[in-house]
Amino acid sequence: MDILKKSFKKSIWIFHLSTAACNGCDIEVLELLTPRYDIERFGIKLVGSPRHADALLVCGAINAHSKPRLLEVYRQVPKPCLVVAFGSCACSSGIFRESYSIVGPLDKVLKEVDPNPNIVYIPGCPPKPEAMIEGIIMGLEAL
Repeated sequence: MDILKKSFKKSIWIFHLSTAACNGCDIEVLELLTPRYDIERFGIKLVGSPRHADALLVCGAINAHSKPRLLEVYRQVPKPCLVVAFGSCACSSGIFRESYSIVGPLDKVLKEVDPNPNIVYIPGCPPKPEAMIEGIIMGLEAL
């Protein structure tokens, strides 16, 4: 277990998954890569494959169409992993809560495959980049 703690201290690689999002949160994620916020200086890096990721960043409400893809990506991320619910839609389904196609917030959907997922909630529509940096760092401390 000491090896896991040491590996999470240095850097965290994040896979970004957009599930039925309006792209407001996606734009804020891209803002994190700009020189103004430069999340790579904290060791946080976006990766292109969930198999290389330490954390899963989910934006948008989960609908019936995106649910199987979310569950498949979650199964591919090596455990223990951190799941970041980024934005009001991922945290609580937001304004789409009563829609016919919404299957629930992120924690409800992930409990189908994992009874105790490590989820960090970053609410807002869209959340500020500073909130994402703080949320990920707090989530790492919890792991």
